[in-house]
Amino acid sequence: MPGAAETRGSRARHFLFLQGPLSPLYRQIGARLAKAGHAVTRVNFCSGDWLHWHGRECRFWRGRLADWPAEAARLMEEDAVTDLVLHGDTRPYHRPAVLAAEARGIAVHATELGLVRPGYMTLARGGLGVLSRLPDDPAAIRRAAARLGEPDLSPRYPGSFALEAWQDVAYHLPNLAGFPLHPFYRRHTPSHPLADYLSWIRRLAGGRRRRAEAARTEAELLAVDAPLFLLPLQVEGDYQILAQSQFGTMRAALARVIAGFREEAPKEARLVVKAHPLDNGEVDWRAEIARHAGADGGRITFLDGGSLAPLFPRLAGLVTVNSTAGLDALRAGVPVATLTPALYDIEGLTHRGPLAEFWRAPSAPDPALLADFVKVVVASSQLRGSIHNHAGLDEAVETMTARLLDDTAPDPEWHVEPPPRLARARAMGVPL
Repeated sequence: MPGAAETRGSRARHFLFLQGPLSPLYRQIGARLAKAGHAVTRVNFCSGDWLHWHGRECRFWRGRLADWPAEAARLMEEDAVTDLVLHGDTRPYHRPAVLAAEARGIAVHATELGLVRPGYMTLARGGLGVLSRLPDDPAAIRRAAARLGEPDLSPRYPGSFALEAWQDVAYHLPNLAGFPLHPFYRRHTPSHPLADYLSWIRRLAGGRRRRAEAARTEAELLAVDAPLFLLPLQVEGDYQILAQSQFGTMRAALARVIAGFREEAPKEARLVVKAHPLDNGEVDWRAEIARHAGADGGRITFLDGGSLAPLFPRLAGLVTVNSTAGLDALRAGVPVATLTPALYDIEGLTHRGPLAEFWRAPSAPDPALLADFVKVVVASSQLRGSIHNHAGLDEAVETMTARLLDDTAPDPEWHVEPPPRLARARAMGVPL
C-alpha cells in the first residue's frame, strides 16, 4: 500500500456519484469538484434522484437491477472513473458498483450520518461498518492515536425533524408519480412510502400519550434495584440489519436476545427494549416482546420514547446488533456486547466472550483505548456538517469536498486491507 505522502498524481480525476442522502449535499459537492477541474458523473435511478440532481453530468439508468453490475462496470471502464461516491455502501445498486470499483482499483468513498453526531457526517474510504478498513487491533489503534490531537466533539447543528420529513416526502412521492419512467426501479427502503407515511401519521397523533408513558416507564426503571440491561432497537429495514448482520430483520435479533436473556441472565436482572427514535410504529414491538418473553414478561420492559443518556448510569450492560448507540454507551462507560462485528467491536472496548457470559459478568471498556479509538475514528472518517440543518449542510459541503479533493493515499495506520472485520462477520453468516 502506498504511504500517506504518496498521491495518485496531479491528473484530473473522474468522480462517479450514485445515490446520495436526501439532501442537496451531493449536487453541491459535485459542483465544487467540477469547478476544481475534475470530471463528474451522476447516475440517477428514479425521479427522486433526478429532482435532487439533474444536469448535463447526469445519466438515467432505467434497466433491471440484475443488469446493473455489468452497466456499472462498463461505465467505469468507458469513462475512466477514478473515484466512486455513494451514500451507504450496501444498498441494492451500491454493493455491485463497489465490487466493480474495487476490481478496477477505483477509490470508493462511502458517506453516512456521523458516528459522533450531532454535528458530524461520515466520509469513509473503502467502506462502512463490517466493510470498514479501520483497524480492529488495539495496538494499531493506539499507534495511530499517538499522532493525533484531541477531537472537537462539541455538538453542533441540531437536526430538524420537519426538514428530515420534508426531504423524505419530497423524494419518495415523486417516485410513485414517476413510476412509468422507471418501472424496474428497486427502492432501498422496505416499506411502501404510503404505508410508511400512514404509520407516521398514526404515531405522531399519539405522540403526547406515548411521551408521557415513556417518562413514567423510565422513572420506574431508574428506581429499580436490579441489574438493568438495554437492547436499543434498530430500524427494521436498516441496511446495518439487512446486509451487515446475520439476522436480516430486527425481529430475529430481538428473539435471539430475549431467548438468551431468559436462559442465561440472573433471575433478578431486567431487560429494557427501547424503540428507535425513527421507528414508524409499523411493527408492534410490544406484541413481539410478549411473544418471545413468555413467563418472563415481567422481567422485560418496552420503552417507547425518551433518550438513552438518563439510562446509561444505571445500566449493567447494553446489547446491540451493530447500532451506533453502542458507541454512545461505551463513551458513557457502559459495558457493550455486539451480536455482529460493529466498527467499535474491538478487544478492550466490547465484551468479547459469549453473550451468556455478558449477562453475568459484562466487561467494561478500557477508557484510554476508547479515547484513542474516538481520535482515530474522527480523524479518519468524521467531518463537520449535517444534512438536517441548513448551516450544517453548508459546512458539510465544504469539509467533504475538501476531503474528496485530498489526493493522498489513505494513511496505512488507519486503513487496513482486506476489511479486518469481514472474515469474522462472514463466519457468523453476514451476507457480504
